[in-house]
Amino acid sequence: MMNNTNRDSEENQRKKESTVTSLLDSRFNQTLKNVQGLLKGRSIPGKILLTRRSDPSLQELSPEYERSSSFKDAGSSDRVTKEVEEEVQITSNANKNTNVNKLKTSTSNIENTSKEVQKSTMGARATDSTRVMKFTKVLSGTTVVLENLRELAWSGVPDYMRPDVWRLLLGYAPPNSDRKEGVLRRKRLEYLDFVSRYYDIPDTDRSDDEINMLRQIAVDCPRTVPDVTFFHEPQVQKSLERILYTWAIRHPASGYVQGINDLATPFLVVFLSEYLEGGMDNWSVCNLSPEKISNIEADCYWCLSKLLDGMQDHYTFAQPGIQRLVFKLKELVRRIDEPVSRHVEEQGLEFLQFAFRWFNCLLIREIPFHLVTRLWDTYLAEGDALPEFLVYIFASFLLTHLGHTSHSISYSISFLLDVIF
Repeated sequence: MMNNTNRDSEENQRKKESTVTSLLDSRFNQTLKNVQGLLKGRSIPGKILLTRRSDPSLQELSPEYERSSSFKDAGSSDRVTKEVEEEVQITSNANKNTNVNKLKTSTSNIENTSKEVQKSTMGARATDSTRVMKFTKVLSGTTVVLENLRELAWSGVPDYMRPDVWRLLLGYAPPNSDRKEGVLRRKRLEYLDFVSRYYDIPDTDRSDDEINMLRQIAVDCPRTVPDVTFFHEPQVQKSLERILYTWAIRHPASGYVQGINDLATPFLVVFLSEYLEGGMDNWSVCNLSPEKISNIEADCYWCLSKLLDGMQDHYTFAQPGIQRLVFKLKELVRRIDEPVSRHVEEQGLEFLQFAFRWFNCLLIREIPFHLVTRLWDTYLAEGDALPEFLVYIFASFLLTHLGHTSHSISYSISFLLDVIF
């Protein structure tokens, strides 16, 4: 009798956890749809003008929102916030490389088609297989047209293609397939040299500041993504420590700042997925050779460097870049949803209190980790415009959890307080 009761209790707990997960996934998907609504023109660079219907005199919200590529209708959404009108001026500038090597293209097409057949799930929707074919076509060329790749990646990348796509989107791997292997080999050897020069040395060869920085990183690594068991492995934490310390030494303008440890984790997971099968719950790096671990670390290091190159002032003294974006977020929310903005002010909450961490960690601590890589597909597709784009992502993230009723607003304040404390 007792066993039956325990089983029922465990079953109820599993159902509750499943319901919560489904709810979080649904809100995440709704957030991306809301962003698509805010950016309905979807072909940028250009300007985004947001006006409230009730206030036609409201002027341009953001003076200039530019991104390094254009994306058209990547999974369009007809849902538009009722209080928002958009006007998008479209300017496109395509830059295509026509250098073609027929023999290599043919071989690459055969290999990619074979890989697709092996990886595709039986019974997948036709739209999914069509999407995979589009990625396969873009990636199989002798020269990858990055504009086309960004357009596809904005709406998500197939799991097994993600490592190659992310390397290309960040400019770590060259779009010319003839140069790819040589560039990656050189960059991985360069990372090994950095590790031997800066990390694999005795503390007597470090300055006091460097010793303190290494200690802080060593303290933060075990705290990174604490709810994912895989990150508790000592070898994983040691890899994370090497990547972060090497990056910090090579970037003295900012050095190590808490939060950068979170930004390394999506890269670690994606590049490990090339060598480990199944879900993270079953992963272990114990059986990986030192060469593979070194390659994974190098890819993480260089991709993290590329990502942070576009937001250096987010992590310099006083983090002015983040403070600037938090102010823009506050203004955007005020213009989109004035009642919620006013209620937040009446409760004495400052946007800096809860949104600072969002910009610092790019939402990694706010959403389930299994959704992070999907969100980062969109982040990386934005290219150089990512910092400004984050304002729209976070506004949608915030307002997806909030509503216009007094009950929803009360819930939203509780939600924000949970985030802060």
